[in-house]
Amino acid sequence: MPPVMKNLPIRPEPDGSRFPKPPDGAPKAFVAMSGGVDSSVAAASLVQQGFEVVGSMLRFWPDDREAGAFDLCCSPEAAYDARRIADALEVPFYLLDAREAFERVVIDPFVPSYQAGETPNPCVWCNREIKFGSMVRRAQALGAEFLATGHFVRRVDGPDGPELHRGRDDDKDQTYFLWALPREILPYLLFPLGDRTKAEVRATAAEHGFSTAYKKSSSGLCFVADSVPEHLRRHSEARPGPVVDAADGRSVVGRHQGVQFYTIGQKKGLGLFKSHLQRFVIELEPESNTVVVGPREMCRWDALRADRVNLLCDPDRLPQRVSAQVRYRQRPEAATVTRDADGSLSVTFDRPQFAVTVGQSLVLYDGERLLGGGVIRERWSEAG
Repeated sequence: MPPVMKNLPIRPEPDGSRFPKPPDGAPKAFVAMSGGVDSSVAAASLVQQGFEVVGSMLRFWPDDREAGAFDLCCSPEAAYDARRIADALEVPFYLLDAREAFERVVIDPFVPSYQAGETPNPCVWCNREIKFGSMVRRAQALGAEFLATGHFVRRVDGPDGPELHRGRDDDKDQTYFLWALPREILPYLLFPLGDRTKAEVRATAAEHGFSTAYKKSSSGLCFVADSVPEHLRRHSEARPGPVVDAADGRSVVGRHQGVQFYTIGQKKGLGLFKSHLQRFVIELEPESNTVVVGPREMCRWDALRADRVNLLCDPDRLPQRVSAQVRYRQRPEAATVTRDADGSLSVTFDRPQFAVTVGQSLVLYDGERLLGGGVIRERWSEAG
């Protein structure tokens, strides 16, 4: 029996005649369908444009998934929804096994990164290695010319080839998570929703009678059942240690339960003495099992260095002046970037940035264009 979707309005499927069969010789697009509204409309849009569409979804969830994990996306229920949309569009649909790659690329490094005092961004590597990298190869193996997704990103054909630009819907733009895509796959990518807003996408889905039209958008990490701290508590050992105040000679002002449970910029849940409540986490020292806190002004940095660099432009044409983003819900900020001899990037901001975090992404833009990025390894301030 197919899984039952709770609290989801099921509407009549559209008449198949709305989506005529593509003519012989039509370009073939492999569409990554997640069972959500965005990929549903992306697939429908390409069908209406005359593409020969093949729907696909990657299976990430294990047979023994934790209760609550893989609930909103990447689940058997989501696969059922995606298949229903593919049936409505009268296109084939494939569920492809990616469990081993997801375990290796996303899950295995997750807890160790936190234990090392970093805050990882696993979606970046899932996109690079699995959702785009391996999917392009699978699409090509099945004779498709393009891989399409429901990301809110614009593909623009520039003088040196395809470029990625921020999506029209500023609130839903997803370029931040795509900086690590291999540049060589850009010619094979399509983003049908790049010039649309989320409201327009939902309206289109409702117009077609898609059951996904009012489905809740997924957020957070698909493999985490509740919250990251709770996930870490279940999968790592608590090692209590001192919390020290950098503004007070590193005097002990509290006790922590393990460096993996904290992140740069955190203020709540630190268990500090009442005299030090206005403090933020500014450093994690796993070697000495110490959490360092300080006042807000000590949680701002002027510059950083990033490695694991990936550029989506000709390296020789990387502009010196860029906009740089170090957190997803942050507007890009004016900065100067230089390429170091070892291939890393050094970035100096025009004004100090709050909570620059080791392990998170540095993402570079030239106006609306995504230039690439790297993983933050060091940060410093002119004041020391």
